[in-house]
Amino acid sequence: MFKLAMRTLRLRKGGFLATFVAVFFGALIVSACGGLMETGIRSETPVQRLAAAPIVVGGQQTLALPEEDPATLDPDDKHKFKNATLPERVRVDAALAGRLRAVPGVTDVVGEVSFPAQIGAASALGHAWDSAALTPYALKGEAPKPGEVVVDAGLGLAAGDTLPVAAHGSVVEYRISGIAEAPQAMRDSAVFFAASDASRLSGHPGQFDAIGVFGGDAAAVSAVVGDAGVVTTGADRGLLEFPEVGKSGENLIVLAAVSGGLSAMVMVFVVAGTLTLSTQQRQRELALLRAIGTTPRQLRRMVLGEALVVGVLAVAVAVVLGPVLGKWLFGELAANHVVPDVLRFEQGWLPATVAAGASLLAVIAASFVAGRRASKVRPTEALAEAAVERRWLTPIRVITAILCFAGGTALSIVTVAVMTGPVAASTAGPAVMLWAFGLAAISPGVTKVTAMLLRWPVQAVSGVTGRIALLNTRVGAVRTAGAVTPIMLAVGIATANIYLQTTQEAVSNQAYTEDLRADAVVAGPAGLDPSVLGRVRSTPGVAGASEYVTSTVFVEKPYDSNQDDDGWPALGVSELTGNAVEVPTTLGRQVGDTLSVRLGDGTPVDVRVAAVVSQRAGFERLVLPASLLAPHTTLGLAPQLLVRAAPGVDTATLTSRLREATAGMPVAVGDRDVLIAAHAKGNEIGAWVNYLLVGMIIAYTVISVVNTLVMATAKRRREFGLQRLSGFTRGQVLRMAGVEGGLIAAIAVLLGTLVAAGSIVPFCLVVSGSLLPSGPLAIYLVVLAIAVVLSLVAILVPAWAATRGRAVDATSIGE
Repeated sequence: MFKLAMRTLRLRKGGFLATFVAVFFGALIVSACGGLMETGIRSETPVQRLAAAPIVVGGQQTLALPEEDPATLDPDDKHKFKNATLPERVRVDAALAGRLRAVPGVTDVVGEVSFPAQIGAASALGHAWDSAALTPYALKGEAPKPGEVVVDAGLGLAAGDTLPVAAHGSVVEYRISGIAEAPQAMRDSAVFFAASDASRLSGHPGQFDAIGVFGGDAAAVSAVVGDAGVVTTGADRGLLEFPEVGKSGENLIVLAAVSGGLSAMVMVFVVAGTLTLSTQQRQRELALLRAIGTTPRQLRRMVLGEALVVGVLAVAVAVVLGPVLGKWLFGELAANHVVPDVLRFEQGWLPATVAAGASLLAVIAASFVAGRRASKVRPTEALAEAAVERRWLTPIRVITAILCFAGGTALSIVTVAVMTGPVAASTAGPAVMLWAFGLAAISPGVTKVTAMLLRWPVQAVSGVTGRIALLNTRVGAVRTAGAVTPIMLAVGIATANIYLQTTQEAVSNQAYTEDLRADAVVAGPAGLDPSVLGRVRSTPGVAGASEYVTSTVFVEKPYDSNQDDDGWPALGVSELTGNAVEVPTTLGRQVGDTLSVRLGDGTPVDVRVAAVVSQRAGFERLVLPASLLAPHTTLGLAPQLLVRAAPGVDTATLTSRLREATAGMPVAVGDRDVLIAAHAKGNEIGAWVNYLLVGMIIAYTVISVVNTLVMATAKRRREFGLQRLSGFTRGQVLRMAGVEGGLIAAIAVLLGTLVAAGSIVPFCLVVSGSLLPSGPLAIYLVVLAIAVVLSLVAILVPAWAATRGRAVDATSIGE
């Protein structure tokens, strides 16, 4: 039967080409997503600034949080912990460098500090000159003394010039004593200061960002470091130089898993639909094989052999091109700041193996279904049943539909009853897939019922051609469902994901603006000197001003079972002082209670609850004194001041006076709209990722629909010829095909809208209290237009080609 399968491939290129395309693009996307996942798992970051040091010591960027309340555990039990990534850079004590110098075999120990610096419009990182040996940089000129700097050759400056440098909230004139040239391309330009200046400007005197160790043994260094930090060698050194890579790697794993998993599930339906349709179009051939003595097992083996040959070829091409697509996707993610640009894309053999395995499993499953249906006919009935569609409602379809609908209902109930705020998307998102797959399992029946409901409006508009199109749609429900299902999936998934995103953005912006009382903002890219607050407060027309710091904290005691790996969002303001904290009611604390928390860099501190406030669900946060929070951020200073105008002072006047008051300082002044726009821009990353996911699904759906409709319509050449011989004109045949395309689009849009509503409505009830999502109606209209145009083009173009010749010639062509 395998030899027979090989021969049939040559005679039925169209159907097998459609299967090839469906498998190829599915495997391609899964392989690319596998590469992204491997990149996130490896999180390999080429070392730049620390490249010359064979051993690098840095702070521990993870925090162990108990998974259960320690108070409820037996004292002899070992606590279960989960690791949370700290959002701020964790530094090490500078005294550790002295102890490392005493390690046998160590020849040199160099501490590294890094802080943002602004040179005109150019951004750079400031360092102490002695840390240039960690790269190493080549010096042309002299090492800097206090009041002098050595600048990166890429900045295009000359030795002897005087340079204003903004760092740590102030602008100081420095003389350029030399030019430093790096041995390799660096992400950030460098400005080197004398050690005393760098220690002051870093904002963390007595601490190093990292320590480079030359010579010695990593094990001996680790013994000295102990719990005071982490010791890295090789590629792991990059994680200490760029600590943000750790969290980005985790996010990339989740993104790749969701995208790849979703694509794999869609691929199963697309490949199954394409292969099943291809097999159905060969009913006469398969019936003849059964009539001449072919056993059901042989028939199944032939269908499986054909599918595997096509599948293996498609997978072979896909796994070769998968890294190309993966690298392109990674480049887009880096360009849109979803992942750091220093992260290196890595794709080995494992993603290709997984993609190949998943794709071939989909092919085997689809061929099993197609072969099983074709082989169940008894030889005496084969020829009689070859011209009619077979029974589509099988126990497997019913069970699948029931399970999917039950799962979708359960997730919708959980979304409404348990979830709060944006986190509700974690259950609302998967719900749309379950609703879609449930409908897909029984799509022939649903298609037939929906076509009956659309009967009167279609007949009223299109007359006799509409009646014939309706009859074709109902009789050929299985064939029609093959086109309806992928469009329904695309409409449902695209509509749900986009409106979940727009609603989440709208609610986030509303939560931000409803608590925002500021009329202007004073921002400093390198941080604001504390003296700026006093200067702003004394400006005429200012009713109040506060430092504004954002970070993340982790509550250790009392145990917080609701705290996830991301901790609590924290806001630092000047209105609070000492160790006071304002907490949301959802934390379950009372005024006067004491909380033991870890700040963003892991520093432990006890704070006292000064106020308990009601905050919007899903946007709760802890409010702490800016003076407590800011020193434990990577920047070390407040990056913004929020300013409120006095009564009778308009925004334009306020911002003008603030610019006068801060003239000569490294700050920028903006109005309330600047704040809101900056907050909205922070949501763009999540939106871009969502739109990328939707775009991939829609692109795959386009391929699937074109496959299905072109293959199905081209096969109807004989049918179209008979209609023309019975009195239909070519124009009427094309109008009938157009009505069929419109019906397919209408049915798919209706079902897709129903699928999306099953996810959107529960989510909107939770986050906004409304049944309808936030976002422009144009989004839905665009999705609808794409579905209609796709259906019409994919059915009319092959119908036009199929009716080009004489009708009598078409009827003489065999099936």
